[in-house]
Amino acid sequence: MEKGSSNPPHVLIFPLPAQGHVNSMLKLAELLCLSGLYVTFVNSEHNHERLVRFTDLQVRFSKYQGFQFKTVPDGLPVEHQRTGNHFMELVKTMKMVTMPIFKEMVQGMTPPLNCIIGDGGLEFVLDAAIEIGIPVIHFRTVSSCSFWSYFCIPDMINAGELPMKGSQDMDRIVTTVPGMQTFLRCRDLPSFCRVDDMSDLDLQLFTNCTRQTLRARGLILNTFEELEGPILSQIRRRFSNVYSIGPLHEHLRKKLIEQKHQTHQSSNSLREVDRSCLSWLDKQPSKSVLYVSFGSQAVTTKEQFLEFWHGLVDSKKRFLWVMRADSIAKRDGEAENYPPELVEGTKERGLIVEWTPQEEVLAHEAVGGFLTHSGWNSTLESIVAGVPMICWPYFADQQINSRFVGEVWKLGLDMKDVCDRKVVEKMVNDLIEDNREEFVRSVAKMAELARNSVSEGGSSNHNLNCLIEDIRLMVGSITRTDESKIQYVPR
Repeated sequence: MEKGSSNPPHVLIFPLPAQGHVNSMLKLAELLCLSGLYVTFVNSEHNHERLVRFTDLQVRFSKYQGFQFKTVPDGLPVEHQRTGNHFMELVKTMKMVTMPIFKEMVQGMTPPLNCIIGDGGLEFVLDAAIEIGIPVIHFRTVSSCSFWSYFCIPDMINAGELPMKGSQDMDRIVTTVPGMQTFLRCRDLPSFCRVDDMSDLDLQLFTNCTRQTLRARGLILNTFEELEGPILSQIRRRFSNVYSIGPLHEHLRKKLIEQKHQTHQSSNSLREVDRSCLSWLDKQPSKSVLYVSFGSQAVTTKEQFLEFWHGLVDSKKRFLWVMRADSIAKRDGEAENYPPELVEGTKERGLIVEWTPQEEVLAHEAVGGFLTHSGWNSTLESIVAGVPMICWPYFADQQINSRFVGEVWKLGLDMKDVCDRKVVEKMVNDLIEDNREEFVRSVAKMAELARNSVSEGGSSNHNLNCLIEDIRLMVGSITRTDESKIQYVPR
């Protein structure tokens, strides 16, 4: 595009094909559309089919001029689970199957692309864009603290802090991650660090992807300065143009209200949502229900599932539990016979459903706590809703998220590496009843900071404006009016 052109910049957004990544990057896409940019959103064929089937996605985005969806194959058969331990198979097949198709798509795009916002977990997107000559901004959908820990893995290895030396080493303090030297334990490191061999392919994949972000024009993070400011300052020592623009779900909600668009909650779910749970919540007392969800990827053993179930029922507290059909690892021929006291206890005080409209559930008056896998979207949604958490992380970034929730931000309890009915029972009672006021005060304060960050004059609002202005600069259509660093400095 020639300098001075009046056409809006054309941005392509490509998420890793997983629920949390697609959800947050769709919200970013809509924020850019609301700012007048043309956006092409690339989904895997598998995920796009599910989004069209279970959401109003196409109708919602049809109102934005210059918006389009494109799809690419992910290289896996339709019946592939794409969850739990099988997820890494998706990441690896995409590099082989998807990369050449994506590259051809980008070169033939009309109007021509001015910028690609690529998921930092898809290394080939950066490679293809640089080869073609299109500026790339990385979007990491994880927390700043987990991104920074990924980046520091080579330093931990060089210092001899990795590999870990067995179970007796799990509570050893790790001192080579700047900003976390006093509280980060081996057990809080990303799950793929729990290997004996530092040449482990998954460990190398995550580490290399993170280091590759140094080649991008900038880094987008779904967080806010008031939550992760100390870690963001560490990241900015190594990366230029760091845009902290979250919580994205609240940021989008505010923008829709400001521009008088529809304000009801819209789903980006890859699964069919059961809205009957909202009617059930309507009948429960205020702040009495523990919401339980381990996200879209976690898979538990049957033994772990039963420990959680016993703990929930024994706590005598009400609970709403998301139990996906694929969330329990089943042995061949294993019968689904459950203790009658658990079935009866659930009838009295609980409800188990396949999938929920999570943002609406967390915002419901009846919900008083969240037992979560500590996925980053779930953590931010809980913070904005003012709901304290019990954290049981499953993999990847979730281990470090739970440490920050429990130890640093004091927004809940960290239960990682423990799956015992007595511990579950005690923590549920601590969160919902015994120490409730303490947790509620902490999370209410952080919720207010989160909402302020996306309001006019707030840190995330400022950084989103900087991001949009810098994208416009890529086509030479404006002159930057604010020469300050891309970060918010309170007056």
